[in-house]
Amino acid sequence: PGYDLNLFCIPNHYAEDLEKVFIPHGLIMDRTERLARDVMKEMGGHHIVALCALKGGYKFFADLLDYIKALNRNSDKSIPMTVDFIRLKSYCNDQSTGDIKVIGGDDLSTLTGKNVLIVEDIIDTGKTMQTLLALVKKHKPKMVKVASLLMKRTPRSVGYKPDFVGFEIPDKFVVGYALDYNEYSR
Repeated sequence: PGYDLNLFCIPNHYAEDLEKVFIPHGLIMDRTERLARDVMKEMGGHHIVALCALKGGYKFFADLLDYIKALNRNSDKSIPMTVDFIRLKSYCNDQSTGDIKVIGGDDLSTLTGKNVLIVEDIIDTGKTMQTLLALVKKHKPKMVKVASLLMKRTPRSVGYKPDFVGFEIPDKFVVGYALDYNEYSR
């Protein structure tokens, strides 16, 4: 699956490390707009705290929130939003370590009694998200939903599925759109 690199403008310093373009940018943007509508439909009318899982989730987070804000301006239903950030680390090189570390972010106690939308770049095995959800739920939020741009089809999955999924992808290591390899190819 995917598209040949010569169909796209790829920086020379990345081209040698890439095989294919799985999902073109325009398709990501269209799907993100649709996910924003789905979030509005399900969470509209509630004040939500949008929690970005850094670093990989920042681009999807920003684009998803931009679409939600546009819908807020042009819809009968609106979502008052505040934003928050958390930084997780579970990868070393191209392998999930299975060891999830929260290495930055605000105090999660601010989520008590709130409606929380966690925005993530990719669900690989699901272990990282299960760990984050357990941490968040300790603070007794009113509701927690998860939006992930990508979800891998992998035999290593623990069976976790987010509430909102952009694309299901094969069990390949992917970069771009803020997903990285040791901080490169974001």
